Amino acid sequence: MTSSAPDGTVPDDDQALLEAVAGGFPAAVDDLGRLVRIPGIAWPAFDQTALERSAEAIAALARETGLFDAVDIERAPVADGDGAELGQPAVLAVRRARNGRPTIMLYAHHDVQPPGDEALWETPPFEPTVRDGRIYARGAADDKAGVMTHIASLRALAETIGSDDLDLGIVLFVEGEEEYGSRSFAPFLEAHAEAMRADVIVIADSGNLDSETPAVTVSLRGNAKFHLTVRTLDHASHSGMFGGAVPDAMMAAVRLLSTLWDESGSVAVEGLAVRDADTPPYDEGQLRAETGLLDGVRPAGDGSILGRIWNKPTVTVTGIDFTSVEAASNTLSPEVTLVLSCRVAPGQSSADAYAALEHHLRAHAPFGAQLEFSEIDLGDSVLVDTDGWAIGEARRALADGYGREAVDYGIGGSIPFISDLVDRFPQAQILVTGVEDPHSRAHSPNESLHIDTFRHAIRSEALLLARLGRREMP
Repeated sequence: MTSSAPDGTVPDDDQALLEAVAGGFPAAVDDLGRLVRIPGIAWPAFDQTALERSAEAIAALARETGLFDAVDIERAPVADGDGAELGQPAVLAVRRARNGRPTIMLYAHHDVQPPGDEALWETPPFEPTVRDGRIYARGAADDKAGVMTHIASLRALAETIGSDDLDLGIVLFVEGEEEYGSRSFAPFLEAHAEAMRADVIVIADSGNLDSETPAVTVSLRGNAKFHLTVRTLDHASHSGMFGGAVPDAMMAAVRLLSTLWDESGSVAVEGLAVRDADTPPYDEGQLRAETGLLDGVRPAGDGSILGRIWNKPTVTVTGIDFTSVEAASNTLSPEVTLVLSCRVAPGQSSADAYAALEHHLRAHAPFGAQLEFSEIDLGDSVLVDTDGWAIGEARRALADGYGREAVDYGIGGSIPFISDLVDRFPQAQILVTGVEDPHSRAHSPNESLHIDTFRHAIRSEALLLARLGRREMP
C-alpha cells in the first residue's frame, strides 16, 4: 500500500495523478457551469424536462471517461405508490472490479432546491458567477459540485492509469430527486441491487469544517417532517363580535407551538433523545460569522454550540398556510396549517421521535382545539462506523489532497437515504464527504462553492480511487 511521506508530501506514484487533476480542473469548472445552468428541480410545479436534460448531460460525461462497461439513465417506481408513478431520472454507470480489487460506489444528486425569491439573489440563480474565489449559483455546491468531483476524479484516473490497467470496480450513481425526498430511492436500489453492490460507498453531499479543513462526516441527525392543522371553528367569524370568547385557530396554534421549547430555546418535548458526544471547539463569534445572526439576538439552546447542532433535536416551523398580510381582515380564523420539521438526534429512530412529537402536541392542544397530522415524512439518523479500513484511507487521501489533516465531523442536517444504503448493502463501508463549507449557504439564496475547496476535493477523491485500486480485498 502507498502511504503518505513523513513530511506530508504526496508519494511519487500519486504525483502524476495530481498533475492530471490540475490539468483537468479548468474543464471541471466549465462542465460544472454547464450543469448549473440546467434548473433541474424535482418539485412538480417546475419544468420536469430540465431533470431529463441534466441526467443526459451527466450520462454523457460518464461515457466520455471511457471507464464504464455500461452507462444508463433509469427510473424506478415511487415507494409506497401504485407502481404507475416513476421517480426522477437517475444516472447509473457500472464498471466491474477485476483481480480481487474492491468496488466503490460514488453517489451524488443532480436535482437542486428551488431558487426561492430571486430578488434575494445578488446574481441570477442559474447563471454561475465567480467573485471572491467562489462560484455563486443554485446547485453550485449542493450537489452538482459533488457530481463533478466524481467525474473529474474519474477523468484523472483514466488519464494516468487507463481503462485497461484499472482493476477497481466503480459504480457511479447520480440520483435526481434527493431534494424532493428520494421517493424512488429504495425501489431503485432493489431493482439494481446486484449491479450497485459495493465494498465502499462515497456520498459526496456533505461539508467540511471550513474552506481549508476537510472532514469525514460521521454523524447526521434524522428528520421528522409533517403538516399540522389546528381547527377551532367550523366557519370564520367577526373578530369584533366574538373575539375574547371564541379562540381562533391562530391563537390556539401560537399557544400550542410555544410548548415545544423552553425559555432557552431548547426543545422541551418528552421522548426526544439527546446524544452524548464530544464536539470540537466552536464559539459564538464563529456562529455569528457563519449564520448572519443579528446584533443583539442570542443563540438558542444550551450546552456546546456544536453539540446543539450535531447532537440535539430541533423543531422548526418551516411553512404556514394563513391569511396574507395584504388580505388580512378582522376575522377569527377557523383553521391554520403549519409545516413542522424536527431534526432527530443521532441514534434515535425518526418514528420514535415523530411519535413523541404527536403525543406532546395532542396533550398540549389549548382550548380543546382539534389537531390533524398529515404529509408525514420520516428519515433516520446516521452514525458511521469509524473502525473500518476505508475511513482510514479516506482520512489519508483528504489530508494529502487538502494539505491538512481531516477531522471527524457531525452534521445537523439529514441524509435519510443513507439508512437505505446500509439496509441494502450492510457489508459496505460508508464514507460521507463533500465540497460545502460553512459559507456555502446551501438551500439559501446566494448559494456558493469555494473554488479551492472544489479543487482539493477532486485531488482527494482521485487519490482515494487510485489507492483503492491498488488494494486487494481479503
